[in-house]
Amino acid sequence: MDAARLPVTSVDVAVVGSGIVGLGVAYAAVRRGLSVAVVDRADRPGGASVRNFGHLCIGAQIGPARRYADRSRDLWLSLGAAAGFEVRRCGTIVAARHEDEMAVLTAAAADGGIDLLDHREVLTAAPVAPDRVIGGARILPDLQVDPRTATRQIAEHLTRRGVEFHRRTAAVAVRPGVLTTTRGEIHAGTIVVCVNHDLDHLLPEVAEDIGLLRCALDMLRVRADLRRPLTAPLLTGWSMLRYGRFAQQPLIAAVRARLHTDRPDLAAVDVNQMYTQFPDGSLIVGDTHERAVDVDPFRAEAASRLLLAATEDLFGIPAPTVVERWTGVYASGPQPFVDREPQPGVIVLGVATGIGMTTGLGLAEERIGRVHGDLGVRDMSIPRSTRGAQ
Repeated sequence: MDAARLPVTSVDVAVVGSGIVGLGVAYAAVRRGLSVAVVDRADRPGGASVRNFGHLCIGAQIGPARRYADRSRDLWLSLGAAAGFEVRRCGTIVAARHEDEMAVLTAAAADGGIDLLDHREVLTAAPVAPDRVIGGARILPDLQVDPRTATRQIAEHLTRRGVEFHRRTAAVAVRPGVLTTTRGEIHAGTIVVCVNHDLDHLLPEVAEDIGLLRCALDMLRVRADLRRPLTAPLLTGWSMLRYGRFAQQPLIAAVRARLHTDRPDLAAVDVNQMYTQFPDGSLIVGDTHERAVDVDPFRAEAASRLLLAATEDLFGIPAPTVVERWTGVYASGPQPFVDREPQPGVIVLGVATGIGMTTGLGLAEERIGRVHGDLGVRDMSIPRSTRGAQ
């Protein structure tokens, strides 16, 4: 809806922001039979939920992140079926380039859900240079989506299910029961603010209390002369430093020390060397990390050159051709998840680390379930015309 003014609107749940967490809130609410309105200041998805790898790294999480990720997995599969987009059940390949990395993978695999791969199996799954890896692993539960289309298709599906989307409409104030926007007021019993790193624009005192920062990422899409397609998202030893399933292993200290000693340039840009491949064959290459209250919009070319050089080395290929460059930005905080209720009926919800696509749907589902219960939740992957005929 893009009318100059909103009509007088009253709904059960009002959502600010239509990234993956906001969409997850809307999905959780409408499945409970609640009326929902979503406002977003943009006319299309353009934030962290589209500027990512499309990698749903479920099996590498621990603690609450794993709980949210497992729940998200079911929701992604349901939404893919309902909204008509592909959710690949491909797992994730982790390439080990050193014995200490293989030791971490072996220790992590003892808990299940991770299969160890020998040298030949890694080369079959990923087109890496044979002399650059010694073995690896496959994280079994992981999924992959196209982030550039999935969020749009989820929103279209929710619209068909009765969710009101008010685009180009900014939230300017929230108070119990009332969301004030640039186009008028929305009255709602529950208001959920899901604006990621821009929380300081709407509720600065909450953002400051949380210690919320912005994390900027250098990312690239390239054309590369790979030996064969990449069958699943690909992680490296740098990735092991980031994900809880590996980072909690005592042996990870040796990996970190070696990587930082051997490649202080990559350590300085806080690299996560990982890759996903789009259906057209292009490769998503990333990523670096820089945290600040307001990140510098001017990105040094040196970081991109490091990513490209690391790609040439791992795959043993000529320099890839850069098709696109962009800066990803997501919320970063001392705790990975934001769940606050600064006023009665006003909930601030978000993911303050780089696993929003992996955990956001599950976080939203669990939070709305605590407010509105789980009775009467509908499986929205079944078309309305056939519902009840099963």
